[in-house]
Amino acid sequence: MQWWCQMNKYMKMRSTGIPDGEFIRGDVPMTKSEVRSVILSKLKIIEGNQICEIGAGSGSVSVELARLTSKGIVYSLEKNPEAVELIKKNIRKFEIDNIKLIEGEAPESLLEIPQMDRIFIGGSGGNMKEIIRWSYETLKSGGIVAASTITIENNYTALKTFESMGFKNIEVVQILVSKTSKVGRVNMMKALNPINIISAER
Repeated sequence: MQWWCQMNKYMKMRSTGIPDGEFIRGDVPMTKSEVRSVILSKLKIIEGNQICEIGAGSGSVSVELARLTSKGIVYSLEKNPEAVELIKKNIRKFEIDNIKLIEGEAPESLLEIPQMDRIFIGGSGGNMKEIIRWSYETLKSGGIVAASTITIENNYTALKTFESMGFKNIEVVQILVSKTSKVGRVNMMKALNPINIISAER
């Protein structure tokens, strides 16, 4: 009963940053709640938006996107079979009905989807340039794309490709999150890996 009350609370909330522990998790990397909140703020979601997430992992970002655009559709792409199963479980847990899950590689598996209002690149599988070029062709005018990177090389590739394709209002933000960790009787701050978020407008 306590579990259901907690879940019901998060299903009704419109704010972002669902606690990480609420998601079903495996060995697949998951975007942490604080980073998720910044990503969603950069995407500037409007109700009814058509959104695509590439490299959805455990589905945490897709779930939050779907809740923010309940009258739109989130196309959630993932190539890892284990991750695909996790996404399905989290879709069921949060009772989401507007995520269309696609299993495959980007951008090849996305060539048939309609034009998008928003695109989030959570993982590129080494195809960052191709995905950003596809994003430029797929985004509606005024649409927003954001990418999260953890390596210097991927960050550089994304930034330079955004610039070469003619995207506007390009911005790079680095997020460094530290959380309390119990060490004996005291608490210390434990740093998570820094995340770069690059956003741009079509």
